[in-house]
Amino acid sequence: MAGSSSRHEGEWKERNGHHRSPRHSEPSSGFKIIKPEMCYYCFDVLYCHLFNLQSPLVPPFCNDLYPLFVTWNIGKDKRLRGCIGTFSEMQLHSGLREYAITSATRDSRFAPISQEEFALLQVSVSILCFFEDGEDYLDWEIGKHGIRIEFTSERGSKKTATYLPEVASEQGWDKIQTIDSLLRKGGFKGQVNSEVRKQIRLVRYQSEKISVSYQDYLHHCRNRSQGEH
Repeated sequence: MAGSSSRHEGEWKERNGHHRSPRHSEPSSGFKIIKPEMCYYCFDVLYCHLFNLQSPLVPPFCNDLYPLFVTWNIGKDKRLRGCIGTFSEMQLHSGLREYAITSATRDSRFAPISQEEFALLQVSVSILCFFEDGEDYLDWEIGKHGIRIEFTSERGSKKTATYLPEVASEQGWDKIQTIDSLLRKGGFKGQVNSEVRKQIRLVRYQSEKISVSYQDYLHHCRNRSQGEH
């Protein structure tokens, strides 16, 4: 095991030009906060975690406070492999470092991501913004808003659940289908009807999102190790 770890560490340093300073890329057009470097950093963090290596260097993007989510997909069909985040504002460096690993290893719907799966992954980073209270459970737009609902379970306990802005449109759901699915995701096991829906407290939000495949990441690593200017 020690020999394997040493070998992987050597590969890591060679691929990523570990002795050099990180290269600052120009901001991507159309994005205000989000940058592909955030996704590259999530790949860096997960690689180091999976192969028991030292944490990656401090990333080159800003370290401001934002709520965020990290999503891992796998394979050509981009099946969901893990998605966890926080609505609490976190510094981007520590937040992405934490949730890159948490979403890959602690999503209760899936087994932890393995070393063998690493080269099949795609990662998405979502930075959440523009939070607003909805007037009711229908006060949001498909394809524009993510939604976070708070509801009372059939046993009387408070529950919450969220879907990011892209979920409803990707699944082909209307608003009712989305709300009903979100209730189930949040643990509601009773009959879902109009009365249950009307008791929901809904917060809508928007996000900036960017996705990077393993191939994109590998290309980035090669450029970084060559010290492109």
